[in-house]
Amino acid sequence: MDAELVARWRAGDREACAELFAAHYDGVARFFRNKVPSHEDDLVQRSFLRCFEGIERLREPSAFRSFLFAIAHNVLREHLRERGRAPLELESQRAIDLDPSPSTLVAEREHQRLLIVALRHIPLAHQIVLELHYWEQMTAAEIAEVLTEPVGTIKTRLRRAKQLLAQAVSELGRSPALVSASLTELERWAAAINEQLDDSSASS
Repeated sequence: MDAELVARWRAGDREACAELFAAHYDGVARFFRNKVPSHEDDLVQRSFLRCFEGIERLREPSAFRSFLFAIAHNVLREHLRERGRAPLELESQRAIDLDPSPSTLVAEREHQRLLIVALRHIPLAHQIVLELHYWEQMTAAEIAEVLTEPVGTIKTRLRRAKQLLAQAVSELGRSPALVSASLTELERWAAAINEQLDDSSASS
């Protein structure tokens, strides 16, 4: 579908541009919402504007989503620079340190809320791969394309990210039962978060 919309857009169909924006807005908003919630709106708009201005650089129309998230990732790195932080700090900087504002992501159950908070307590580089994997259902190859890194590096980072998330959940959780529920229901939690965000967007 993305490839068709990109082709129509390049042919001068402005409606196709609007459809692409609508189709991918929630995903890009999620990308920023649990990292820099107080700057979410500005960074989302900046990402889409840059994407639409640079659409001619997209060689494979079917890869539009990866192209868009790669831009969002670069926008996040620029945001770090603007705040006087080196982009390399993605490897060590945590969202909770970068922007202590509470995430605006919503969750119905306590173990889901714990996971949202725990994600903000692990390094951004690891938070990013987990959220792209679980929230956007990207494969390791797709994430590698977004981050312009080898697939093997992404697979290693995913494994380490899960370990760091488990550690953060254990440190932040108030009870062993809550910690266990948070870790064992990660897949279902991610799907539930997506459904809640979609419902929220549809009603707004």
